[in-house]
Amino acid sequence: MKHKCGFICNYKLSTINYQLSTNMLLFPNAKINIGLNVVEKRADGYHNIETVFYPIGLSDVLDVQVSESCSDYSFSASGIPIDGDPENNLIVKAYRLLRSQYQFPAIDISLAKQIPFGAGLGGGSADAAFMLKALNQMFELKITPKKLEKIASLLGADCPVFIKNKPIFATGIGNVFTPIKLSLKGSFLLLVKPDIHVSTPEAYSLVVPQKPEISLLELIQKPMNEWKDLIKNDFEKSVFSNHPEIEKIKNDLYAMGAMYASMSGSGSSVYGIFKTIPEQNDLFDNYFVAGGVLK
Repeated sequence: MKHKCGFICNYKLSTINYQLSTNMLLFPNAKINIGLNVVEKRADGYHNIETVFYPIGLSDVLDVQVSESCSDYSFSASGIPIDGDPENNLIVKAYRLLRSQYQFPAIDISLAKQIPFGAGLGGGSADAAFMLKALNQMFELKITPKKLEKIASLLGADCPVFIKNKPIFATGIGNVFTPIKLSLKGSFLLLVKPDIHVSTPEAYSLVVPQKPEISLLELIQKPMNEWKDLIKNDFEKSVFSNHPEIEKIKNDLYAMGAMYASMSGSGSSVYGIFKTIPEQNDLFDNYFVAGGVLK
């Protein structure tokens, strides 16, 4: 099935669109990973990494309203199908977590899902983080961004990224942040996701943790035309080995003129960054495709 959509670019990624005290409309946006080095395996079984998280304009649409009909919450969803019990959804978990610490009214939640699952784009984490920010603002809970990040970390390692929602260099398990000056404004991002699911164990299957000779924090400051030979995603080795189709997408993006192309996170989406909008073709007709100018 063919899916195509464009980025919503007429809003600031770090801003929540405030409407009324009883109603908020939000656009939780995706992120890409620029580089991903698996540095070492930890004693707790997790891995320390280094990566750059960069927000992009592809977004879900989240509507939060004070409920007039329930004492807890209601949840409805449209767009990309969401399976399972709503209690397992990160949005509801964010609501539950905050309501266990603060008092505020019941709410009605409506989600239009546009960020694909299992794509390495952080869509679920973004939804959860934006829910925390919405509740904080709607009900004037006065939680500082730093504390919101701490609360978000209880929901997932990359959830805190979406609190300040800016380009960031991340270490630890992806939860230790260092601000960076990086702007891709004006570049065109083309994002392609095949109908392939990559599990975390599969992504790690051929990864040998190793501290890089030159930190990604240094490499990311180099001109983008040098990134192709310098900035890597360690998960590509195992994922490409098991799914040559994903590697072909990356090669096709370079053939189309991408300045830099990479798999995001542990996959399965691949993105290309272009100076200008690339020519349309039918290479990716059977995939989810999204594109837009970066802000």
